[in-house]
Amino acid sequence: MESAIKMIARAAAASTGNSTAAPPQAGILEGANPTRYTPSNPITLFIIQASIVIIFCQLLHYPLRLLNQPRVIAEVIGGILLGPSVMMRIPGFKQAIFPAESMPVFSNVANLGLIIFLFLVALEVDVRMFTSNWKVAASVGLAGMILPFGLGFAIAYGLFHQFNPKDIDFGVFGLFIGTALAITAFPVLCRILTELNLLRSNVGVTVLAAGIGNDVTGWILLALCVALVNNSSGLAALWALLCCIGWTLLLIFAVRPPFIWILRRTGSLQNGPTQGMVALTLLMVLTSAFFTGIIGVHPIFGAFLVGLICPHDGGFAIKLTEKIEDLISVLFLPLYFAMSGLSTNLGALNDGITWGYVIAVLICAFSGKIIGGTLAARANKLLWRESLTIGCLMSCKGLVELIVLNIGLQAGILDERTFTMFVVMALVTTVATTPLTKALYPPWYQKKVEKWRRGEIDWDGNPIEPSTSRTDSMDKLNDSQIRRLLVYLRLDSLPGLFTFITLLGPGPKVAAPSEPEGEAEGETAQPVRVKRPLEVHGLRIIELTERTSSVMHVTEGEEFYSQRDPVVNAFRAFSQLNDLAVAGRVAVVPEDSYADTLTTQASEVSSDFALIPWGEYGSITEDQSVPFAVNASERFRGPTHLAFVNETMRKARAICNAGIFVDNGFGGITKKERSELSRTTSAMSIRSFRDTAALPVANKSHHIFLPFIGGVDDRVALRIVLQLAKNPNVTASIVHINWHADGGEGSHQPESSSKQAVEEDITAQDLGLLSTLQSSLPQELIGRVVFSEINVPRGTAVSETVNVARKTVGQTAKNAGDVVVLGRRHSRLGETVAETSGLPDLRSTVGGIAEQLINGGVKASILIIQAGGRGLEM
Repeated sequence: MESAIKMIARAAAASTGNSTAAPPQAGILEGANPTRYTPSNPITLFIIQASIVIIFCQLLHYPLRLLNQPRVIAEVIGGILLGPSVMMRIPGFKQAIFPAESMPVFSNVANLGLIIFLFLVALEVDVRMFTSNWKVAASVGLAGMILPFGLGFAIAYGLFHQFNPKDIDFGVFGLFIGTALAITAFPVLCRILTELNLLRSNVGVTVLAAGIGNDVTGWILLALCVALVNNSSGLAALWALLCCIGWTLLLIFAVRPPFIWILRRTGSLQNGPTQGMVALTLLMVLTSAFFTGIIGVHPIFGAFLVGLICPHDGGFAIKLTEKIEDLISVLFLPLYFAMSGLSTNLGALNDGITWGYVIAVLICAFSGKIIGGTLAARANKLLWRESLTIGCLMSCKGLVELIVLNIGLQAGILDERTFTMFVVMALVTTVATTPLTKALYPPWYQKKVEKWRRGEIDWDGNPIEPSTSRTDSMDKLNDSQIRRLLVYLRLDSLPGLFTFITLLGPGPKVAAPSEPEGEAEGETAQPVRVKRPLEVHGLRIIELTERTSSVMHVTEGEEFYSQRDPVVNAFRAFSQLNDLAVAGRVAVVPEDSYADTLTTQASEVSSDFALIPWGEYGSITEDQSVPFAVNASERFRGPTHLAFVNETMRKARAICNAGIFVDNGFGGITKKERSELSRTTSAMSIRSFRDTAALPVANKSHHIFLPFIGGVDDRVALRIVLQLAKNPNVTASIVHINWHADGGEGSHQPESSSKQAVEEDITAQDLGLLSTLQSSLPQELIGRVVFSEINVPRGTAVSETVNVARKTVGQTAKNAGDVVVLGRRHSRLGETVAETSGLPDLRSTVGGIAEQLINGGVKASILIIQAGGRGLEM
């Protein structure tokens, strides 16, 4: 009986086409259409929509990133391409992928992401920067808002009467348009300043401080607009605004103190938020968004308020952002800005009047911000060019403008045509910000202004003090000595770097003789003349990524990194204890700026030698969370690291001598391989499994091997070896690898007369230098530095050099580590320093001989020397 009833029910459902029938459980296997929207199961179509949006945005971001454009540009353009301007013109596309009935689900997810994103925007706002620079921030911020607000109100009159928005008073419409033109995109501004390395300049500090005040004021004006639209009368809007003010005071004075107390009790303020504190914070965000939403103000304003009350002490804001930013930036936010693009119809801009208003809006947006910001900055005694740059930066709209426009569209303040006009304005102003800033405030001008403010040059670029100071004169007399060393600090390379710096230092101190007992009281001891110490400048580089937390690291504390970074502090302590003059700093820059940052620092400190250690893991980054062993082939195969080293050496040729240091147990530290499991166990073996304390290195000696083939790189390497050999723990073998230009294996092809003449000239310089240095060897080096010569066929020069290295270094197993020093390029072997096409390999980065030494497993560290700057004249 039951089966008959079920059959009748199925037949009735099939005949009536009942839409509530259960969907096929096997999905597409039963012929179901995955793109068909069903209210009971909306996730399938949503996954398709989200995947298309993310793919579009990522594909567009790659080329736009090369033009230094923020990610929001790709997201909006992706939405425009998917919207009625392009893709929705394809018949059936909108109904299949973005049907109208599916948009509420899409919109809910996007708006949830927007609420959390506005919370992150507020976390990025550090009010302390505004309060510490409140005068310039208030003047530039107000001037940068009043003038564009007035221009916006003026053009709103024409827009209102031309396009006639329905059921909107002109006062509300004008207030909204003025706000849209007066607002500045603080998050995008932070990224632009960070990428252009302007955060710590006068321009950057002024723009950030003014941007904070501009941002907060803009959101208050927007809240006023929405309150006026959402409430039927002015009195209701006033009540909504008063409730919003009361809620803000409640959050500041009643919620913030216990919230900070809980964070301290749980250790979240010092160690980062626990999972429970993340849940509590997000609950506060949703509660505040709910309250501002039900009183007639947009929910994002409530989320923004909670972000403002979160503390920045102990890096809490940064650590909280790190926990939630990726999901918001990669998934939720692209959906929101794609939804903006879906509402943008470029086809609505279809007549001359409309395009005339588009141009007028652009003029108002640019001129209002640029003129207001420039005049206010100039009134604060900044240079005209700096002031104009500030005005251009303040004109950036970015994602904040798009959020404002979407709110206006949802509230009915803007129609589709006016919305599209202002989206075009937002895109143009954001895209133009970076090129305008680069043109107005290029690096050469920044350096000139810095030197001028320090009093080193006059405005025409002429040095105020004579360049031939006593220090410079001493440097010229000691061109062959390293007096000012720049070191690229990496955590995984500190042992080798410390050992190398120790060898370059002044050596062990000799105790002063005690005063004789019978010496007269009136006699004074002769002053001891102290030799100028070696200057060591350390530079640690941290990668700047596209993440908001990475930008916050820079905006909130780059100036403190140099005092707090443990690697820099360890480097400082070590150098000072070894009687070295030391300076250390941290730079937070994008990955593709590592080489520029290093060489620029070398130029600024007038370095004689820049030392670049080869990463232990063959990577440009330093992820020490999970240390892992890397075999030799992988260590020297990373394309990013190879490109970084190659580019650094190329740029260093115009500045100073440089070296690549490949550490292989230098300093007596050997790396143990993974141990095998023991087959037997006993009480003694269990106790002895613990690591025992390593005894001090008994034999602190080092042996240096220099294969001298010839050329400017080898000549610089020879001088560096002799400086290292002044340390009593160092012995050196300098082997002249020689062959005749017209004989030997591999030289059967006749050489041109010009090439042969150049080689003979190089050989003459090499022989002269070898002879001079050998004959004038200081007494303390005789016996510890040995010169020798071997004759080899030209075709086997590299292999013979590797064989001699194997026999020379690594012979003392328990010393403090040997090192092979050699030039990077040898013209006699046909190697040049010309740029390579495409991605560099190991050979083009370190040279042919160094490549064979690395691959040959020589038991020593390797120092590859390249001449540069004054070293090219040696």
